[in-house]
Amino acid sequence: MSETVTNVEEKEDGLVNTETEEVKIEPEEITTNETVTEPVEQTKTQNIEKTKTDAAVKWGIAHIYSSYNNTIIHITDLTGGETVAISSGGCHVNADRYESSPFAAMKAATTVVESARTKGFTNLHIRVRAVGGVGSRVPGPGAQAAIRALARGGFMIGKIDDVTPIPHDTTRKKGGKRGRRV
Repeated sequence: MSETVTNVEEKEDGLVNTETEEVKIEPEEITTNETVTEPVEQTKTQNIEKTKTDAAVKWGIAHIYSSYNNTIIHITDLTGGETVAISSGGCHVNADRYESSPFAAMKAATTVVESARTKGFTNLHIRVRAVGGVGSRVPGPGAQAAIRALARGGFMIGKIDDVTPIPHDTTRKKGGKRGRRV
């Protein structure tokens, strides 16, 4: 029979991390005056925890604005008031038509990942935003690539929210009463 034994050590930081070890315990045979022998299992359970100091967890928010013309990735602290890193697809490609491409979004995300890592951020919540309003409510092609690049950069991803602004009564489209005349 196997039994789980856990050891405890107290550290100054007070952070607790448990490690378990498997211990093999053989059953004993007890013989009575009768001819029947029955194995009796020992049940020794020790619940003691072993501690290790874990790295400090620091959360941030990755704001991804993805339209059909560009992809902008902006990492802030949890309050959203302090910018940690920012980059756009247009910073990494030469032609305007490639600004919204998944490749440009991945390049922008890796740049932001390096900068945020050096500042101690380990976990991210992600907010994806499309144009919204009277524009497209679907994120551009760079949004998914940016999320994947952030995850591959070593960040633990918390929650992913869609924060596209959608009006409840809509706003008036540009172009006037009869629309855009070509």
